[in-house]
Amino acid sequence: MTPRRSRFAVLLLVPEIDPQLSPKLSLFSRRAMRGIVFSASSLYRAISLRTLAHGSPAVQRISVCFYCDQPQRSTRRRPGPLTLYRGMVKQGKLQHDIHQEKVAIELERLLDRLEQYENKMEEYHEKLANWERNREIEHRKLLLEEAQIKQQDGVWTKENDTRRSRFFDKWFLRGRRGTPEPGVGKMVSYLNREKKLDSLLGRRPVAPTAPRGIYLYGNVGSGKTMLMDMFYYATEGIVKHRRRFHFHEAMLQIHEHMHEIWKNQVEDKSSHPRISSWVSNLPFDTKVKEWLIGEEKYKEEVRRKHILPAVADKFLVDRKTEKSGASILCFDEIQTIDVFAIVALSGIVSRLLSTGTVLVATSNRAPEDLNQDGMQRDIFQSFLAKLEENCCKILVGNEIDYRRIITNDRTNQVYYFWPHNSDARRDFEAMWNNVINQSGGTITSTAIPVMFGRVLDVPESCNGVARFDFEYLCGRPVGAADYIAISRNYHTVFISNIPVMSMRIRDKARRFITLVDELYNHHCCLVCLAASSIDDLFQGTDEGTLFDLESFQFETEAESGKLRRDVLATGSSGSGPSPAEIVSLLSGQEEMFAFKRAVSRLIEMQTPLHMERVRLFHPLFRKNNQ
Repeated sequence: MTPRRSRFAVLLLVPEIDPQLSPKLSLFSRRAMRGIVFSASSLYRAISLRTLAHGSPAVQRISVCFYCDQPQRSTRRRPGPLTLYRGMVKQGKLQHDIHQEKVAIELERLLDRLEQYENKMEEYHEKLANWERNREIEHRKLLLEEAQIKQQDGVWTKENDTRRSRFFDKWFLRGRRGTPEPGVGKMVSYLNREKKLDSLLGRRPVAPTAPRGIYLYGNVGSGKTMLMDMFYYATEGIVKHRRRFHFHEAMLQIHEHMHEIWKNQVEDKSSHPRISSWVSNLPFDTKVKEWLIGEEKYKEEVRRKHILPAVADKFLVDRKTEKSGASILCFDEIQTIDVFAIVALSGIVSRLLSTGTVLVATSNRAPEDLNQDGMQRDIFQSFLAKLEENCCKILVGNEIDYRRIITNDRTNQVYYFWPHNSDARRDFEAMWNNVINQSGGTITSTAIPVMFGRVLDVPESCNGVARFDFEYLCGRPVGAADYIAISRNYHTVFISNIPVMSMRIRDKARRFITLVDELYNHHCCLVCLAASSIDDLFQGTDEGTLFDLESFQFETEAESGKLRRDVLATGSSGSGPSPAEIVSLLSGQEEMFAFKRAVSRLIEMQTPLHMERVRLFHPLFRKNNQ
């Protein structure tokens, strides 16, 4: 953020000068007063003289202007979740629900605690930055002291003596057990230096105690995501680092950060320009410099071994952003669908919570029910303990899908056309032409960037509007990364020829559900031409219902598409789930949740309330409104 000179008008109320009392002036914070152009004593004299000259016992008003080169945070606070919720109820956009209001009250309280916590975290990060900087300086001093000793002792100059002793050392140590492995010497040296640094500078500063986050769970359509989004909206301007992720997007971000870290590790192994740059100009022999470079490489390798904490550190804080202030993570639809999800979520979320991040999450399940299939029990239990320590879990306790009620009460525009007949297709095409005419552009084909350096071809698009066929989006090997790219680049998406989902096309059904999730989470308008109504879309046909458990195949990424019989045959091997646990996986509960959620969200996406959110929150509209 580029600093700018800001002009402030300050009103100071000064009481009558009394010999017995000193004037009490309101002092601004140390940060706000940086850059003031005159001293406090001069200000005091000016005020005193003006007061005495007028000789009035009344309070005097003095107007003072000063300039500050520090970027100022806006003091304007957005409406909190409770205010937003009650406002929408009053406007008739929502039906009052005591469970939702209870959650809104708790979120409002958390928002109040965050303002004070942000200030504490600012001070903590300032201390941490100084500690890290001083530690790096002292670390190099220790290295240079050791290098100086080696240089003076001539450790690498006695090559002849070394050659003569090699045969004896090889023969003498040949029969010994427990010969030190390569790198043990570096490890001991590294640990000794770390102990010395701890004694010199003390341990790493401890982050202030974070306010407990909130974990919301409950039935599909109970309002969990809506309430979390109200809270996230209200945190702007209060918390410096904040992110909102849906499960699919979070997993992709984790993969991308891991890939980047591994790539950097490979590049660093071949060349260490940063290390070599400060070592090359030192007044040491070549061998001593090589030793220094080796010690620094080992230090970095030790840090790289813990990849999940490194990923967590990049998860919220942009590398170009100053690492200060508080962090909040809003995580929608926490799931543990496979081993990777458990391991990754456990490592990253635990790290974030340990470093002061506040978590607000939603899920269909209570925390203790997330891993009903028993995968990686020890890791999950550690994650569960961390979650319960740092979050208050709240059941959004109703069985009502409010999306259906909102739709029945307020629908005045159709965005879902069915069945596949001439009338529905004519209406679908009319809406497409109307939206394109309103956009004022020309239909073109283009390609949009996707994660990991890929691109996705978009056959028809125009000024934030795109059109696809169902087979193009769900009948090919595409996934969440592609759907996220579409959601970010287009505020309105048309999809034609959506079939009824059955066992025969269950993979397409799963892709379609992921697509709906991402379009919903990114506040997109979805216009559909489908073979059946929303309620009947996932009921199946004569080829078999979508929940034909006898022929259901266990096809998660973790098992690489193995058939059910193959998984059952190998289920007891390794650290994976047992056959009984895999049968539990085959119960279709996660799929049932996903299908119910997709139906519920498709219904809500027909409402004026959703369209209002599209105009308010989609990145393309927000960019135009700024």
